[in-house]
Parts: sequence; structure tokens; C-alpha cells
Amino acid sequence: MGGADPGLFGPGSVTWHCHGDPMMWIAGVRALYLQALHPRAVRAVMENSDFRRDAWGRLLRTADFVGTVTYGTTADAERAGARVRAIHRALTATDPATGEGYPVDDPDLLLWVHCAQIDSFLHVLRRSGVRLTPAQADRYVDENRAGARLVGLDPAGVPADTAALAAYFEEVRPRLAAGADARAVDDFLRAPPVPALLEPGRKLLWRPVAALAYGSLPAYAHRLYGRPAPDPRTVTRRLRLTGTLLRSIPAGLRWRLPPGHILKAMRRMGPGSRPSAYTLRSPASILDRPGRA
Repeated sequence: MGGADPGLFGPGSVTWHCHGDPMMWIAGVRALYLQALHPRAVRAVMENSDFRRDAWGRLLRTADFVGTVTYGTTADAERAGARVRAIHRALTATDPATGEGYPVDDPDLLLWVHCAQIDSFLHVLRRSGVRLTPAQADRYVDENRAGARLVGLDPAGVPADTAALAAYFEEVRPRLAAGADARAVDDFLRAPPVPALLEPGRKLLWRPVAALAYGSLPAYAHRLYGRPAPDPRTVTRRLRLTGTLLRSIPAGLRWRLPPGHILKAMRRMGPGSRPSAYTLRSPASILDRPGRA
């Protein structure tokens, strides 16, 4: 399999091993909560999609994009990025405060969406028990500038380590707010509409997931949403417990769910390419600095 195309990341990357973790789904919901706090970003979503009717589809399409970019071939990733750029290029939205029109592919908005996503992925994975060293966390942020390029950003202007990511959030925080659009996202995520027969499942399964994603948000996000912030220690315990439970499900079973990006990548790259958070604990497997596994 030596000549197989590893794609943009490959089995020697931190990203390859992190994005196969089942806690990525909770991280994705956290990213939605965080992204909704940027008034222009969330307005672009509300004006150009039926979020309330298609929120599940949006979440699944995002997961499919992340899976394709992480585990697909280079050509797969480039095609996925081209599709996203073409869609965004054709869309505009209206600033809820000023009435000013703006393009959906405004670099400031793309950067916010990217950073909120990467911060959520990294935060939930680490807090739920994935033992990344500080150097590996920095490398994860750096690696994912490749995904930022695909959506239309210049990687040179995207945070390349955790310190730069934290500085970005400090800089952007004064522009964040929980307006009507953000509250609509919050209402949906707390109680998404489902058929009557599925309401027990929503209460039993979805609400704890949404509550955990919300609880893992930074303190300033809780203040903006105006809902009480849960005890951070309780949230951490629940994240670790949830991570332990989900990781106990055989990976081969989890990865059989559509669209099957990981299994396809393993067939292409060979059995040694199996994504595993445990691999990250071995310095011999994943270096703490850019380099080959």
C-alpha cells in the first residue's frame, strides 16, 4: 500500500487519529452552539437554508465534509472543497444590525466557522479523555489549516497553534452576541422537532447530548446565551464517562455507519492506518512535532 494516496493528512497525522473518535459528534454540536454566537455567521445560515427543517441534514453534511477531507484521497478533498466554495460564492446575507448585505464567503466569517469548529473538536476530545500532549494539540491546529484552505481561506491567516487560536477568540469576543438567530439555534438544539413516536428517544438520547455539548462551552458563551453554566467539574466527569462508554462500542461497528470514510481509507492505506486515540499516547507512533510517523 506504499503508493496509496494518504490524502491531506494521512495516518501519520494527529488529525487522522482524532477524527475517528465517537466524541466528534458531541464536539460538532458544541461547534453549532459556538458558531451561532456570531451574528453575521448565523444570519447567513438562517437566510440561506431552512435550518429548522434541515438542521439534521446540515450536521450530517458537515460530518461528511470533515470525513472526506480527513480520510478521502487528495482529489476527494479538493472536490469537496470546490463544492463548498462554489456554494458559498453564490450566496449573500443581510446584517441583522445594519441591514448591510455581505457575501457568505466573507473571510472573516469563514475564519470564525473554522476556528469554532477546530476549537470544539480539540476541546471535547481532550476533555473527554483523549490524551494529547501540548505539542500534539498545536500540531492538530496547524494540520487543520489544510481544511481552512479548502473552504477559501489563506492558511497564512489561520491560527497555527493553540496559543494563536486562543488569541483569536479573545480578539473576536466583543463581536459575539446571542440575538434572535442564536436563540433559535439554542431552542432547536434543546428540543429538535421529531415525529411523535421518536419523542421518547429525543428525551432519553438527544437531550443529554445537547446538554453536554452546551455545558462544554466557554463561560462567556453561557453568559451570552443567558442560561446557567453547569459546574465545570460535573461537565468534565460526564464528558469522560460518555467518552468511555462510546469508545467501548467496537470501532469496526461504529465505522460501518454511512458514509464509511474510515473503512474506505483503511482499505486504501492498509491495516496500519487504523485511527486510534491510543496511538497518540505513543511517541514512537505520532511525533510531538511535524514529521513522519
